[in-house]
Amino acid sequence: MAVVGNAFTVLSPSALAPAHMEVPKGKEQMGSHFSSGAGAALTAAGLVAAAGARRQTRRQTRRPGAMVGMAMEPESYYRDHLVACRAQLNGVDAPTPEETDKHMEGIQAFAKQALAGASAAMLFTSSMEAAVAYPIFAQQNYANPREYTGKIVCANCHLASKTIDVKLPQAVLPDTIFKMEIEVPAKYAKRRQPLADGSKGPMNIGAIAVMPEGWKLAPKDRLPKPLKKEMKGLAWAPYSKEYPNIVVAGPVPGETYEKMVLPVLSPDPNTDDKILFGKGIFYFGGNRGRGQVYPEGNQSNNNQFMAAATGTISAIDGLKVSITTPSGEVKTQECLVGADIVVQVGDEVTKDEPLTTNPNVGGFGQEEKECVLQDMNRVYAYCAFAFSCFIAQLSFVLKKKQFEKVQLAEGF
Repeated sequence: MAVVGNAFTVLSPSALAPAHMEVPKGKEQMGSHFSSGAGAALTAAGLVAAAGARRQTRRQTRRPGAMVGMAMEPESYYRDHLVACRAQLNGVDAPTPEETDKHMEGIQAFAKQALAGASAAMLFTSSMEAAVAYPIFAQQNYANPREYTGKIVCANCHLASKTIDVKLPQAVLPDTIFKMEIEVPAKYAKRRQPLADGSKGPMNIGAIAVMPEGWKLAPKDRLPKPLKKEMKGLAWAPYSKEYPNIVVAGPVPGETYEKMVLPVLSPDPNTDDKILFGKGIFYFGGNRGRGQVYPEGNQSNNNQFMAAATGTISAIDGLKVSITTPSGEVKTQECLVGADIVVQVGDEVTKDEPLTTNPNVGGFGQEEKECVLQDMNRVYAYCAFAFSCFIAQLSFVLKKKQFEKVQLAEGF
């Protein structure tokens, strides 16, 4: 999962619509040319296909080991595709994810109008399932980035383990904007990793924060100017419309954003009955560099490649290393672009012995922190209790002094 400045910038609807859905001239009134018989036939076909899709979904949900991300609604695939495109437009002031949602609603409305029926619109949106989003924060494959084991899914692609440092207040008041600092340390000025084309490039970083329900990203119009300066233009975005309490940022240059500032708006239990005062647990993740595994499960070129068998290196053809086993069988290990092969023809190797150097200098780190949503009535009650204890102790001391004076006066 490649980490994800204006990160998460969405391509504008006008820029994306021609690429994904071209509407020929004269097709705007397509629904008006349908006869009643054709509309009924299309609706019936849509219902049959929808029933088949539901049966297919039920079979997939009963299948053991089904991926979490497959439970997502089909529309979310296309929506996540738009959101993921924001990462490709660093520095461009593009629409927000909320505007992308409005664009999505417009596309669905066009489908219903053009294909004359809700069932046909279902077929249209289900075809979006094939649209593959960029592998940014696993938004495409995981509806919720935190698994039941507590692991954040970034660790599925970033196999190396690195530390992160998170700072946040011990307690905050309701409806208050405060900041969290997520530091992803590394020597970004010196370290380089192989890019997809095999060349070396600087490491990007990204972060994810899973907050309790009700906590969310602070709105831009309420951000104070000092906090905006600390963010250095870094853009955070909600993970999805269903989870506004999960926010992500990146990929952004590691040299600039080694410390990422996250502005958070605390909830107000006085306006929401579901929110309670008390302690909440925050889960943070930060990764640097490219991952070793793509979301599809295949390796990236940011890996160290091992010998496929024990034997002798018989040939090296570009990135293909042939190994002749003692039985005479030849096995070929293909390395990906950018690999630095360290063996030569004639060398003896054992199975799983490194054939290349390890180019990975990044990794993923995860941390948990606690923050208290403080009720001012509790603060006032504690102050009253502490003051009463002080008065009681003072009264005991004064009474003791008075008793000692009486004893001295009576000659005891």
